[in-house]
Amino acid sequence: MENPKDAILEEEYENEPVPLEKRKSLLSVSFVWIGFPMIITSAVTGAAIVAALGFLKGLSAILIGNLILFAYVGMLGVLSTKKGYNFGLQAAVTFGKKGSILVSGLLSTLVIGWFAVQVGLTGSSMHEAFGSNLIAVTLLAGVLYILITLFGVKALTLIGAVSAPFFVILGLWAVSDAVKNAGWSSIVNYSGDGSIAFGVAVTMVVALFIDSGTMAGDFNRWSKNTKESILATFSAFPCANLIAMLFGGIITAASVENGNADFFQYIAAKGGFLSTVAVLLLFLNLGSVCSHCLYNGAVGWSTLLNKKMRSLAIILGIFGVIIAISGAWNYFPNWLTILGVIVPPIGAIIIIDQFFIRKHAGFENTIRIQPFIAWAIGSFISFLLEFYAPFLSTAVVGMITAAIAYAFLSSVGQRQYQSFDEKIKRAQ
Repeated sequence: MENPKDAILEEEYENEPVPLEKRKSLLSVSFVWIGFPMIITSAVTGAAIVAALGFLKGLSAILIGNLILFAYVGMLGVLSTKKGYNFGLQAAVTFGKKGSILVSGLLSTLVIGWFAVQVGLTGSSMHEAFGSNLIAVTLLAGVLYILITLFGVKALTLIGAVSAPFFVILGLWAVSDAVKNAGWSSIVNYSGDGSIAFGVAVTMVVALFIDSGTMAGDFNRWSKNTKESILATFSAFPCANLIAMLFGGIITAASVENGNADFFQYIAAKGGFLSTVAVLLLFLNLGSVCSHCLYNGAVGWSTLLNKKMRSLAIILGIFGVIIAISGAWNYFPNWLTILGVIVPPIGAIIIIDQFFIRKHAGFENTIRIQPFIAWAIGSFISFLLEFYAPFLSTAVVGMITAAIAYAFLSSVGQRQYQSFDEKIKRAQ
């Protein structure tokens, strides 16, 4: 008979593939993904893009960015579904077991930065709206989000199933309230202030979820087959993320001076019963993204250290809360810039390697040099674009450059190996 404790705290398979018989339903994995991007942060990012580019041009950048995320995350998800690997195991195939320590460790640490940002944003938002004690609320939020994460992928499914519909309902209400006096004509014709280039806007969309998107294996390894994996990813990118960003963009275009794409502040300002609704939205919404980020980080480090996810979630969660209390959430734009430059090449290299070049490769207990060189090339080109061609999308160019560099290096390496092998045979 199954132990009740085991039924609540399931095995998370941190250091091994998820068995087929333990995989989750399409609905469960989809809720895990939907609850991630359908958040206030996405709405605020969508608002910033529309405010800069105008409604139609901003919507185009948002759509393109989400389609790029779908292709990128979808392919990584398919790879993880086929083998049941989390990101740490997936990275070990391409970068080598020793090489994956740097790759997986970097992403698993960066995503804890996102956890800290969102925990800090919870306390800051409550302080701005109601004058609540900043440190006390931040600490309370951090503890709650850590507790949610301890229940693993089951909790991610549940909070996604609750937070996403709640967000949609309130989002539709906020949008209708904001546009009732503006009219759709003025929204569609809103031109923006031109403060950022189109490519920068695309990078903003991609960078928003590029870290956890690269770590898609942590979620998609639970899918039963590749078809369900693709559908689950599609539910997030473009669907959930596009909806959230569109909400923010419409509110901004409808009322530039009075509109507020931060649904929490928008609803909290109404006062009365709606203030309670706003608090519930805030904790559900940011609790969803925080638990996802902490889960990514904990799974990644548990794979590296051969430990259990839950113990790492507590340690990393405490670390993240300390950073949040220190005010790390203020550096949100900096995170986007860093992630948009150094992370996209990693996933692109894994995709090229495991989809096309070494389809049946296993683990090598070493550091594979070619992917690291390609990663450096992709990131370097992205950094150059930041300074000399900001109108281009650094994230997209970084992906393409790294993929081409890795394919070239692999081809050269294979030819050299074959030539060396032929010389050995002739000598014999």
